[in-house]
Amino acid sequence: MALLDSWTTGQHSADGVTHPTYRKGSGPGVIVIHEIPGLTPEVIGFAEEVVAAGFTVVLPHLFGTPEAPMSAGTIATVFPRVCVSREFTTMATGRTSPVAGWLRSLARSLHAELGGPGVGALGMCFTGGFALAMMVDDSVAAPVIAQPSLPFPVGRKRAADLNLSPADLADVRARAAGGCQVLGLRYRDDLAVGTRFETLTAEIGEAFVRVEFPGKKHSTLTEHRQQEAVDRVLAFFAQRLNRDL
Repeated sequence: MALLDSWTTGQHSADGVTHPTYRKGSGPGVIVIHEIPGLTPEVIGFAEEVVAAGFTVVLPHLFGTPEAPMSAGTIATVFPRVCVSREFTTMATGRTSPVAGWLRSLARSLHAELGGPGVGALGMCFTGGFALAMMVDDSVAAPVIAQPSLPFPVGRKRAADLNLSPADLADVRARAAGGCQVLGLRYRDDLAVGTRFETLTAEIGEAFVRVEFPGKKHSTLTEHRQQEAVDRVLAFFAQRLNRDL
């Protein structure tokens, strides 16, 4: 049995862009955005834990081959494609990746269907900052950024950049001031994250909840999974989306 066989397939369209989706569970909505190279077994396994905790999980399929394992080969196949895709801003500073508009539309649709205070949004690695960009929309009540890596941290300016336009950053500040917290996860010496956590602390202060682990590993929820990281994410979703665990 394939890992996604028990998930309901669908698609979402916005602004002329369509991506497939996989959905499972019941309860408040949570959007889990996969890392490179795509919907790996580890990403799906983490999503299953969120489902088991009592949430409706939607997995957008943005790139890669669903269920393909994390390997040097799959990364080498996907990486060049996403780097040239117009949906993702990989090097420019002070810009929001265009795919954020599609993700915000998906969040609004899920929230309109399920109700409640909003939906959760979690990005990881290449997509880590996308949950922050989704926070601009009021439908997102529980943004989680796991080891955000865009723009690629080449130089100090890019390493500190949040992959947000000035207008979107202003909206993030306003929502944080209004009580919307942001949960961030990383390994403390992960070079891919750059100094973005310091930027977030400076921009939104105590609204940024930092969870940091010692070492130079990267994927806090998947390849280099920390149980504390998973537990903190589930507790954050429960608190922000009014779900008793």
